[in-house]
Amino acid sequence: MKLPFLIVLLSMSLLVYGQNKSVTVPKKIYTTQPVTTNSTLKINGIIDENSWNLVPWSEKFIERNPDEGTPPSQQSRFKILYDQTYLYVAFECFDTSPEKIEKRLSRRDGFAGDRISIIFDSYHDKRTAFSFTITAAGVKGDEFVSQNGDNWDESWNPIWYAASKIGANGWTAEAKIPLSQLKFGKSKEQIWGLQVTRLLFREDERSVWQRIPLEAAGFVSEFGELHGLIDIKPQKQLEIQPFSVVQYDTYPEEPGNPFRDGDDFKLNGGLDAKIGITNDLTLDLTVNPDFGQVEADPAAIALDGFQIFFEEQRPFFVENKNIFDYQFADREDNVFYSRRIGRNPQGSFGDGIVTSEFSQVPLNTTILGAAKFSGKTKNGWSIGFLESVTAQEIAQIEDEDGNQREAIVEPLTNYIVTRVQKDFNKRNSFIGGIFTATNRNLSDINNIDFTDENTDETRELIGLRENNLNFLRKAAYTGGLDIRHTWKDRNYFIEGNFVSSHVIGSPEAIFDTQESLTHNFGRIDASHVQLDSTRTSLTGTGGKLRSGKSGGGNWRYEGGIDWRSPELELNDVGFLRRADEFKQFAEVNYLFLKPKKFYRQMAIGFEQFTAFDFEGNYNRIQYQLETEINFKNNWQLFAGVVHKPRIFNPFFLRGGPRFRFSDENIGFLFFNSNPQKKFQFTMGHVYAAAVDNSFSFKRFVFNFGYQPFNAFNFSVDTSYNISPNKTQYVTDVDFGESKRYITGNILQKTLSTSIRLNYSINPNLSIQYYGQPFVSNGKYTDFNYVDNPVAKELSDRVQLYNTNQIQLVDDEYQVTENPNQRMTPDYTFDNPDFAFVQFRSNLVLRWEYIPGSEIFLVWSQGINGDGDADNRLFDNIDNQIFNQQPENTFLIKATYRFVL
Repeated sequence: MKLPFLIVLLSMSLLVYGQNKSVTVPKKIYTTQPVTTNSTLKINGIIDENSWNLVPWSEKFIERNPDEGTPPSQQSRFKILYDQTYLYVAFECFDTSPEKIEKRLSRRDGFAGDRISIIFDSYHDKRTAFSFTITAAGVKGDEFVSQNGDNWDESWNPIWYAASKIGANGWTAEAKIPLSQLKFGKSKEQIWGLQVTRLLFREDERSVWQRIPLEAAGFVSEFGELHGLIDIKPQKQLEIQPFSVVQYDTYPEEPGNPFRDGDDFKLNGGLDAKIGITNDLTLDLTVNPDFGQVEADPAAIALDGFQIFFEEQRPFFVENKNIFDYQFADREDNVFYSRRIGRNPQGSFGDGIVTSEFSQVPLNTTILGAAKFSGKTKNGWSIGFLESVTAQEIAQIEDEDGNQREAIVEPLTNYIVTRVQKDFNKRNSFIGGIFTATNRNLSDINNIDFTDENTDETRELIGLRENNLNFLRKAAYTGGLDIRHTWKDRNYFIEGNFVSSHVIGSPEAIFDTQESLTHNFGRIDASHVQLDSTRTSLTGTGGKLRSGKSGGGNWRYEGGIDWRSPELELNDVGFLRRADEFKQFAEVNYLFLKPKKFYRQMAIGFEQFTAFDFEGNYNRIQYQLETEINFKNNWQLFAGVVHKPRIFNPFFLRGGPRFRFSDENIGFLFFNSNPQKKFQFTMGHVYAAAVDNSFSFKRFVFNFGYQPFNAFNFSVDTSYNISPNKTQYVTDVDFGESKRYITGNILQKTLSTSIRLNYSINPNLSIQYYGQPFVSNGKYTDFNYVDNPVAKELSDRVQLYNTNQIQLVDDEYQVTENPNQRMTPDYTFDNPDFAFVQFRSNLVLRWEYIPGSEIFLVWSQGINGDGDADNRLFDNIDNQIFNQQPENTFLIKATYRFVL
């Protein structure tokens, strides 16, 4: 079934390869001049100084979107000057209707309204660049560009200066960029890649200085060139940014609980630093970092038992994260997942032995310090090194009689990540590697005799026994190699990577790793994996190999394989949802690049994959057909269908046998209005259903945004999910010498809304609000047990309990399989019904009072609660959010950046 499709794909690729002709575009060159030492350029958006006459205007921009290769409706031009400290840039953006210029205010990196960007590939590696954007309202934006334009990192915040001015012929802008904020090598004359792009917001029209055809395989690699930078010296960057934080927390007082008296006060401080070791390589340091201004994670529930992936939002780890990226298989699987550093403490205590205790457990593990060494050299080496140390975390415990003790809930831990890449073949290819290490200070656990509870040392470490921190691995190491090669103007590529992991720990820790859902060694029907209680290490591998066509003409396609061996373990400092899988995948896309009567651009694509486990079981095949259309009025449509004719899940029963799901079909349709209008919206629907009605899923999406005036906008994003499933996993219980795997018919309803309000007083002073109510109810009926897990028909797959076999007593289900022969229950399980309610919000005032130095005023609010599963969703929102006292955090954070 797979082989014919792959043969067709290969034949198509050879045909298209032979017929493909890339558009050849000559490189444009801009030659700059130095300003005289006594000249002064005032950055006010008015281009009136005589120094600007030293260089000519560069004009003749070309449209890129929507009608590539044609003259834009409004032209632009620019000039560049320099001295030994700064680059100076002047822009003139002509507009025959200046009253229609969109002057939308936002905070930095808001990228709203009319804007123009200048992008420097100062390494001239044709893969990375530094982008500086100025809007007609004077708002700055800056991004580090990597992966040849596929990745734009807004977290990069250099110090630079810009201003804009609207006039009778359009608008003008000036920028002054310190050379210390750019990276380049030593050379008599610098030659950099250069691109200037302009967005005419009301028409959603993007024009560029250097034409880049839409069929081009890259972006940075197609830049024009900047010449004339003579004898400029690379400048080392040295910035020190101390900060202080005052925090006041309020929460509901709990009578008798010494740790919940109603409020807390904290005073904190730390230091961030950026040190230029060379002009190419930078050392970032943080001591006792604080991330109180960072937005809270969205709420989510995972009934499948797997961990949930959350995006990194902490500035230290977000900036330059592309250097450490090592995505090796599925989209979220990565050797480095920075959210592991500073995670929630993993230990617990008590285990039900004492029920009349109060405790105070740290919310997050304290990051004592972190250092990040990163950059790229002129000869093509990309280097990244990160090390962080997190503190031992201790929970404070007190019983009702006032007796106090401590429990260690997270050990002292060291994290190391090293990443290197080397460009070669005229920057068309690279080879790289990664190494990570996680080391936990667990040695004391193995050296203490916990049978003697009277020694001071045992009393100090008693929490280790109660917390069972020996489930943590003592050390984890990962190494990987990756390579990518492109040819024929980068239109064709082949790439691959390989990962090997090695984890070390006590027999308990390694046994727990084997039993975890990620690995599932306890599967009773698997011959290729077995639980081994004596092992003290695991070694596994993973990787991918893919090849295809990424540019040139209208066709795009790729195919490949990826794998994760059963023993692969990355979750100490990486992210791995599941192991034990081998996957083949292929996709073909056709792009309609030239506008026609009813569309600006359009694409249609087909995807297919099959999946196996390492025992050779054929678990899954899936086909997907989708299309995306950008209409002439700038409305957009995204639609598709998915067919899953074979679904076997080795992980569903969590240690049980492979479980078969009925064939499934999915359809989805989303469309949104013109995003350039003051009011815009998105509507969408997803519908999935099994052919025998054993499962279905409905998602309704409605999002809208409104900008009533330039300084203010708000948006509301809402989704409502309904998911009935006749075989939702509940638990497994012992029944005689075997196990019963129990599932039930769940009706789950989830409502989630995200509300955002943004008010910009000026480009450096803004107020932002984010709020998210979230509620999810799950009600179970028709419990059943798995009889034949791989049967095609649902009636053969599970057996329903009848009303004589199961009854609910004191929130516990009691099962007697043969009530005529036995009066007492054979087994019991807890009532799995749930209703989870959460509300989180952040109100942040941000003031960049001088470039690089900020003051934050933050008010965060949170409510978590369990509702009644029998209630309607809105009843639980009313009872658990509006009628509960929230937890509040009031925070003031001040930073000052010293540039030395």
